[in-house]
Amino acid sequence: MTSAPSVERVLDLRNILNDLVVDGRMSQADANTLSGTSRTKEQALMHPLAYVSLQNFDDQARPGKKLSGEVLTQWLGDKAGLPVFNIDPLKINVASVTGVMSFAFAKRHNIVCVSVSTEEVVVACSQPFVTGWEPQLEHVVRRPIRRVVANPADIERYGVEFYSLAKSISGASGLKEASSVTNFEQLLELGTLKDPEANDQHIVNIVDWLLQYAFDQRASDIHLEPRREMGKIRFRIDGVLHPVYELPIQVATAVVSRIKILGRMNVAEKRKPQDGRIKTKRADGSEVELRLSTLPTAFGEKLVMRIFDPDVLLRSFVELGLTGEDYERWQTMVDRPNGIVLVTGPTGSGKTTTLYSSLKQLATEEVNVSTIEDPIEMVAEAFNQTQVQASIGLDFAAGVRTLMRQDPDIIMVGEIRDLETAQMAIQAALTGHLVLTTLHTNDAPSAVTRLLDLGIAPYLISSTIVGIMAQRLVRTLCPHCKEETPADSKAWLALTYPWKAPTPSHFAKPVGCLECRNTGYLGRQGIYEILPLSDAIQSSINNEVGLLELRQQAMREGMRTLRLSGAQKVAAGVTTIEEVLRVAPPPEKKQ
Repeated sequence: MTSAPSVERVLDLRNILNDLVVDGRMSQADANTLSGTSRTKEQALMHPLAYVSLQNFDDQARPGKKLSGEVLTQWLGDKAGLPVFNIDPLKINVASVTGVMSFAFAKRHNIVCVSVSTEEVVVACSQPFVTGWEPQLEHVVRRPIRRVVANPADIERYGVEFYSLAKSISGASGLKEASSVTNFEQLLELGTLKDPEANDQHIVNIVDWLLQYAFDQRASDIHLEPRREMGKIRFRIDGVLHPVYELPIQVATAVVSRIKILGRMNVAEKRKPQDGRIKTKRADGSEVELRLSTLPTAFGEKLVMRIFDPDVLLRSFVELGLTGEDYERWQTMVDRPNGIVLVTGPTGSGKTTTLYSSLKQLATEEVNVSTIEDPIEMVAEAFNQTQVQASIGLDFAAGVRTLMRQDPDIIMVGEIRDLETAQMAIQAALTGHLVLTTLHTNDAPSAVTRLLDLGIAPYLISSTIVGIMAQRLVRTLCPHCKEETPADSKAWLALTYPWKAPTPSHFAKPVGCLECRNTGYLGRQGIYEILPLSDAIQSSINNEVGLLELRQQAMREGMRTLRLSGAQKVAAGVTTIEEVLRVAPPPEKKQ
């Protein structure tokens, strides 16, 4: 690896192409084609490395691979003798990095600060052979500068985003200009804080940025959490919460008020929990819906926004991870003309998505599909949806009672929470309706004991329940960066016990890349435990056998536990043993 040359050299398209050909990364024919192609004004302003990455050329040094932005950035870092830094906005303190230099200075030199500590300031650059800016900045910050190379497209994009956000927060906080200070914290100390209004343009900008940023990061939930002196923003991505930003408490309060206005909630009421909805659009123009929930806490209102994927009803069972024998068992259960089908699992395990996907398939012109939900999580034109309203006495039980007079064929009950709702669902099943509903239990057999605990007679359970499916969501490995690793037979045996499943030849492990935000995981799929009620299971229920015996009988009849379902995805290289163990309870555990 060579050191950066002492003579400054600005990278242009010609020398980038020459170096790629010399290094054996690009063919001479591709270089000639690209150098002879006229560029638009927008393309001419792009960094040459970003322009080359858009051409999708083959990497001559790695057959079958392309010269992507990530690959070219690594090549440039090696050539300059500098480490490569992947800019992950979830791990960057925007307030600190934007206080190091002005946006104009960063833009002029194609750089962006990515980390600030008492020992050093780390600056990402896309022109590693240009260093004239370094002594100037070092003199201002009075700390050593450590240069790294980053993807030019990321520097361009996040530079604009970081400074736009910092400017909006500064404006919302009512900060005075101070040319003598060099960081965001000093500006806060010197600034005269005021109470920003919800409709202030800076607050509007912050909310817009927050929503679009969450969509871009594939977040399923946005958490705004008040603390004593600041408000925390966290995103839930693939089931795991990630800290994103910290706002001055006055700004955080105004942001919550702005979102409450958009959700048609009572802005003045801060003592009671409230619910609301927002319909907005992504950057690509597609519609997205957010469900809002506020909760009064010691330091102010906590706001959670759940983001609903508009394509949730269009997802196939293959995308949900329900395939093979599990899919056939599930279809057999929901194709019955009457009875109750239960989906169990904790909050956030994908129960509603499974039910919506099934209802979408069942809702033909020949049948009447009606739902009673709390809340209606996704509005669908294919069926009739009713919202629970406890304030006027419309709870689940009352809703089911009313729906039975609406000539339904299929009824979906959002959740069985009490004896009355369970009794109404059973009544609907006994009178010839198919009822799909959810229950919060750890696994499929536990649903039977939960209904018994609620007070339902065993003979009613065995005569109405068609089948039970427990499910969880596991993070799936990123297909762009996952790698094979030798199989751990001991971990495999622990995962598949008491089944004797052969150990795979290898597993897959997470690595981390730009596509998955360096987590190693990209998206989620379901793992399932399906229990059809056979004659033997019904007999066990009528005889009021214990949960352990019921589970053992189900396993003898071929029920695969959640862990075994997860093991199949581990063997297929879809996820990891650690991920399955994180979400799936041990099958032998007594509930």
